[in-house]
Amino acid sequence: MSFPDLQSFIHDLEFAGKLVRIKEEVDPNLEVTVIQHRVLAQKGPALLFENVKGSKTRLVTNLFGTQDRVNMVFNNQAAEIGELLASIATDFIPPTPGKAWKGRSKIARLLKARLKEVSSGPILDELQDPPSLDKLPCLTCWPLDGGPFFTLPLVHTCDPESGTGNLGIYRLQRFDSAHTGMHWQIEKGGGFHFNKSCKLNKPLPVSVILGGPPALTMAAIAPLPEGVDERILAALIMGRPLEMVTRKTTGHKIPARAEFVMEGTVSPGNMRREGPFGDHLGHYSHSGDFPVFKVDRVLCRHNAIFPATVVGKPPQEDFFIGCALQEMTLPILRLIHPGIRDLWAYPETGFHPLAVASVNERYPHEALKQAFAILGQGQLSLTKILIVTNGDVDNVRDFRKVSRSIWQNLDPADGIHLIAPTAQDTLDFTGPAMNTGSRLILLATRRDKPLRTSPPLPPPNKAEVHPDVAGITTLGEAFLIVQVKAAGDRDKVISALRNNQAAATYLFHVLVSDDVDIDSTMMTLWGWFTRFDPLVDIHPAGRTLDGNRMIFQFPIAIDARWKTNYRKPVEFDPATVATVDKKWGSLGITGCD
Repeated sequence: MSFPDLQSFIHDLEFAGKLVRIKEEVDPNLEVTVIQHRVLAQKGPALLFENVKGSKTRLVTNLFGTQDRVNMVFNNQAAEIGELLASIATDFIPPTPGKAWKGRSKIARLLKARLKEVSSGPILDELQDPPSLDKLPCLTCWPLDGGPFFTLPLVHTCDPESGTGNLGIYRLQRFDSAHTGMHWQIEKGGGFHFNKSCKLNKPLPVSVILGGPPALTMAAIAPLPEGVDERILAALIMGRPLEMVTRKTTGHKIPARAEFVMEGTVSPGNMRREGPFGDHLGHYSHSGDFPVFKVDRVLCRHNAIFPATVVGKPPQEDFFIGCALQEMTLPILRLIHPGIRDLWAYPETGFHPLAVASVNERYPHEALKQAFAILGQGQLSLTKILIVTNGDVDNVRDFRKVSRSIWQNLDPADGIHLIAPTAQDTLDFTGPAMNTGSRLILLATRRDKPLRTSPPLPPPNKAEVHPDVAGITTLGEAFLIVQVKAAGDRDKVISALRNNQAAATYLFHVLVSDDVDIDSTMMTLWGWFTRFDPLVDIHPAGRTLDGNRMIFQFPIAIDARWKTNYRKPVEFDPATVATVDKKWGSLGITGCD
């Protein structure tokens, strides 16, 4: 099934009982966040708010709050789309009439993946000139956010030299009725276009799309190679051409069936402090100076619906979107790098902090080549921790199986590679400065025989270790997870663990803060990898030099606690929670308490 616009998607969700209309007045300032979190945590429906405080525009959130709803956008064919793209090289090159005939159904689908010029569409129904952004129901998601944000904007720009289009989702802080921030993070196509405009000393035309086909949202998030227009991918996902209207004002082609389009420019030298913002790493981002988007006009369809999302501690909507996109892109990655059997960036950690790959080694140390190949691929280059396992690890999404591979095969003499300094994800807060950090590669690949066959001892009771330990658990054979009290002494805990007979049998002692629920694998991974800077947080039992190479000795302590120089984790405003509790019964959301 193909959804030509947001409203058709909403219609089908409602018909299937996967969306509820909320007529009770809700406040976009903090209140929607509490409601969405409560609903999403129970795998509840999408939410259409019809009475938003301070705005006459309806608001929809939690559209993609389950894997089932994301799969609807892909028509349950995310992996098949990736296989189709990968098959171009194997099935049609070199081209022959026989290959063309045999693959005619694939060719027919590929021919539909295009932009279709139309003269008009619902997006031209209304024009706001001058714009009134302050009348749109932008969300303030978290108490310490710098203000209200557009959280689901599809930002379209064109390369000033080649004209190639780019579509990405970059949050926009609303400053006033006609200006927003433009949060172009490192390694983002729109940011590259702006850098070229700055060198040419010219304003960059920008079109910000709100709504439109839900496939357009998926495509905007997809980690495509630089220079590939995401709108073509959207048409491929839809299985039909994407209808576009050419605008004389910007020269851009905009989706004919979008809900809103904001048109304007971003100019060199026009910067403003943006943030903080509670982001998908579950913490507040750094404030920083980012370009200002000057909005000249707003186009919208009649009775337009404003789409928004909420990010924070996992799982959120981006969790499910990211899972589908990884299924789609994996076949292409395997085509480019045949030695890679599987790859998974963990959504529990916010994707960039942890990725695990399984590879088939054909010669010694080939896994390191594959690791560097992965770290050279677009947004994968921002991966902070990369673990490489044997190709026979049948599910790299299961961290306990990954842990077993590390236990059996990780040799500190050649399997631990610390790289610093490196570029880092803009949202990562563990490095010494924004966009700067370190990398860690762990190679747990096959040897003639496993280095370790007997499992470690059962974990000790917390009382046996040290009074500052609040809890102990394991994540597979390699990792002992140690919850440390807020005022606990790190060095004393590390020393006590090394002197404990049972604890000392584990390769890694991972120290996390006491706000991390270590009974939940998801939250353990979140608390560990979002708060871990490899350069400063690795504390091995000893170090030896082999020539110029430093070799770490097990057990290795990892200090993944929250530190005072880190960004604060997001937390709900208690007063807002109390307000939502009082009105919950009148919201009409069934099946969610």
